[in-house]
Order: sequence, then C-alpha cells, then structure tokens
Amino acid sequence: MDERRRRFRLYAWGVLAYNVLVILWGGFVRASGSGAGCGSHWPLCNGVAVPRDAATATLIEFAHRITSGLALFSVVGLIVWAFRVYPRGHRVRKGAAVGMGLMVLEALIGAGLVLLQYVAYNVSVARGYWMAAHLFNTFLLLAALTLTAWWASGGGVPRFRRGGSLGIALAIALGSTLILGVSGAVTALGDTLAIGGGIDPATEPIVAALVGLRVIHPLLALAVGVGVAVAVVLGRKAGPMARVFGLGVLSLYLVNLAIGLVNVRLMAPVGVQIFHLLTTDLIWIGLVLFTAAALGEPALDRRMHSA
Repeated sequence: MDERRRRFRLYAWGVLAYNVLVILWGGFVRASGSGAGCGSHWPLCNGVAVPRDAATATLIEFAHRITSGLALFSVVGLIVWAFRVYPRGHRVRKGAAVGMGLMVLEALIGAGLVLLQYVAYNVSVARGYWMAAHLFNTFLLLAALTLTAWWASGGGVPRFRRGGSLGIALAIALGSTLILGVSGAVTALGDTLAIGGGIDPATEPIVAALVGLRVIHPLLALAVGVGVAVAVVLGRKAGPMARVFGLGVLSLYLVNLAIGLVNVRLMAPVGVQIFHLLTTDLIWIGLVLFTAAALGEPALDRRMHSA
C-alpha cells in the first residue's frame, strides 16, 4: 500500500469515528430537550450566524450544528480524496460517493426537523416518523463510511448470494438490527417527552403510545439478539477477522442489553441514554464489519475449501 492510500485509510477510519461522536452529541441534544435552542431557524441560529449571550439549550444546539457541519466537510474530503487516490470504478470511490449522498440526506432531515419544529418537546405523530427516518439514514451512513474504510484497508465486498445460509442469516441480522435501532430511537423520544418534558401519558395518547414501546423494544432486542447470535455461529469458520468481529458484536450486544435494563430502571438518565446509543452504534458498525469479513471474497473461498 503506497503512502497516499495509507493516509487515506487512516483518514477514512477517523471520519467514521468522528461521525459517531457527532451522532452521540445529537443524542444529547434530543435527550436534554435542546433541539429548539436555535428556534425554527436553519442554517442560522435564532436568526443570526453566531448567537451571543445564548441560553444553555442554544449553546448545545449550536454546538451540534457546528460539529454536524464539520462532519459534512469531513465526508466531502473523503470523496475528493478517494477520487484522487483510487481509479475509476474502484469500490472505495463508490463507498465514498454513497456516504456523501447519505450525508447530504442526513443534513436535509436535520434541517427538516428544525424547520418543522419537530424538536424539544413537540408531540406529534409526524415527529415519530421523522425520527425513525433520521435513525434509518444514520445507520445507512455509518454502514457506508464503515465499508469505505474497510475497503480502503484491503477488505472485500460481501457477496450475500454466494454466502448460502450464512448470507441469509446475516441479511436477516442486518435488517432486524436496523428495525431495532428505529424502535430504540422512537422509544427514546417517548422518554424525552414523558420524563424530560414532563408530559403525562395519561393525557397525551401519542406519548402514551411511545412510552408503551418500553415493553416492546426490549422484547424485540432479545429476538434480534438470537438472530445475531445465529449469524455469528454460522460465520465462525469464515476466518480470524470474522471471528473477532463476531465475538465483539455478541459481547457488545450483551452489554447493551444490560445498559437497556439499567436505562429503564433509572428512568432514562441522559448519561445512560448516550452510553446506550454509543454501544448501539458500535454493534451496528461491528455487524457491518463482520458481514464484510465473513462474506468477502477471501472468506467465501476459505469456507468453500473447508466445506
């Protein structure tokens, strides 16, 4: 690997790590009820470029906008660098291009949440759908950035059709984890409204429905965990990298289940919510890496020879 590609590889992993931090800060904005800190203005904050003598909520939201803007520029740098270092049609170029598209969509969804005032303690069915779409796109963005970094490191492209039962199990694990993530985002919204906003579920049916997900979400997590465990067991012979990623995913999943129980027990304190979000993001990234390692061309070749 030449020096330019080595530096790009490090940069790609750095972009992924930075975007995880931005996601965590976004979670803090939601959990702390600071989403309306800049009013309904976007990209300005309360009608100005830089707020002065701002309240705490404004500073929190403004900081999120700054870090999100830097995340956008980091992905712009990723795609420009990828097109300079890799030839036409290379998988790294494609990964960076998909990441760029998803990052733009991420920014548009964020702007829509602000302009439509689906922030802070707003109670509406539409906000739930927007939150679900936001999490769905965020997971896809993380997957694109993860694969871009993985391919820049020499990893192969996962081939689900050639993977047989393992390919089916991993497709189910990825899809169900994505659904679980959306469920978690909507459940967290219910906690924000009921606990942070003090909105009584007895008088607000939408909040009552969101709070009701506290029961459904853990049960869904257990079911998805079984599916992930099956995929990890099936992929145990796919090579050392796959085994490492698989064990890492299972370990994080067990930790996350425990954090989820603590979160419910303690009535969703902000710090526990953010830690829960961190482990969720790491599980998703680990599952994407496990899939790429287990279903990449070299891994598939090893499985076929050992069968």
